[in-house]
Amino acid sequence: MKIMKTLLTIALIGLTACGSQRKPGGPSQNMAGVPDSLRIIVPKYAQGFQVSYPQKGLVLLEIQDPANHEKENFHFALVSSDFSGPVPEGYTQITTPIHSAICMTSLQLSNFIKLGLTEKVVGITSTRHLHNPLMNQQLRNGQTQKIGIEGNFDNEVIMAINPDVILISPFKRGGYDAIRQVDIPLVPHLGYKELTPLGQAEWLKVVGLLTGEEAQANEIFTGIEKRYNELKALTESVKHRPSVFSGEMRGGNWYAVGGKSFLAQIFRDAGADYFLKDNEESGGVTLNYETVYTNAAHADYWRIVNSFEGEFGYDALEAQDKRYTDFKAWKDHGVVYCNMKQVPFYEAMPVEPEIVLADFIHVFHPELLREHTPKYYHLLP
Repeated sequence: MKIMKTLLTIALIGLTACGSQRKPGGPSQNMAGVPDSLRIIVPKYAQGFQVSYPQKGLVLLEIQDPANHEKENFHFALVSSDFSGPVPEGYTQITTPIHSAICMTSLQLSNFIKLGLTEKVVGITSTRHLHNPLMNQQLRNGQTQKIGIEGNFDNEVIMAINPDVILISPFKRGGYDAIRQVDIPLVPHLGYKELTPLGQAEWLKVVGLLTGEEAQANEIFTGIEKRYNELKALTESVKHRPSVFSGEMRGGNWYAVGGKSFLAQIFRDAGADYFLKDNEESGGVTLNYETVYTNAAHADYWRIVNSFEGEFGYDALEAQDKRYTDFKAWKDHGVVYCNMKQVPFYEAMPVEPEIVLADFIHVFHPELLREHTPKYYHLLP
């Protein structure tokens, strides 16, 4: 019986390692110190982190920009409380599981919420559009503190909280130089840089790794992946792929995202063509009105996310900019809308790509998901 159990464990570890999309010899191939096979973290879609298990009690976490591997890499040695051996040179040591963390973005917070670990979040930045009742209760009773905003963090509050780690987004506006002095490990969370919806959602495995909830993170992500790919398969043979554009005018510029972004990917998976599908950028792009109109005047759908006060509709769009009425999507009532004041967009959407995909399929190909109830996006009546 023991022999069979040992062989099964080895087989599971081997299959997991082989399933990794990393190059042979990369960190994820090193499984010398793996724990229970259900707790092995191997990224399948995310391109921004790798994990290796060189010896018992030591896990190495490598983090890099998913969209640009030439940027700075970050190295962390996650050790158990009873680990007494040396860690590799150049690695920041973190004792796991962590008991407290500061989240700098709602995307990071979404991982803790999805894993049911809000009690570990002791500090956040903005509370704008925060819907989660547990987090709001923690803010009211002081269990979670507000630490300021990017570029203007309150170091005294941060030091008083004294979390085990601070999750950051180092390639955003930043302002992190000041908090580097507080001697708390800064762990980049780069889910926002991933190029696919599943890649972004898979970053909850990093939080699972830090908190000792690897098995739960793996189980949750497997469910997300399964449902997402089931939905994606529904649109593979659609005969008509509607066109869709995104964004609004702000201060004389039209803000959208590039053709290599995760949003463009989710449009493709939903059976639609993004108006910037040939664009090579993965982040936000700034366009003038004429460029957008040239490429999207005859698009079938228009995706909009904002935080509108009151009832948002076609009259509101016309009032904002009369030129909006020139778009086919306005004329034919093809606006796909999400109001962040009404739904937990930032704190839940990143780890629910399968629901977002279902929302879009329900709009673009309603015959495929007639019974679906939209959560984030709906077609404006």
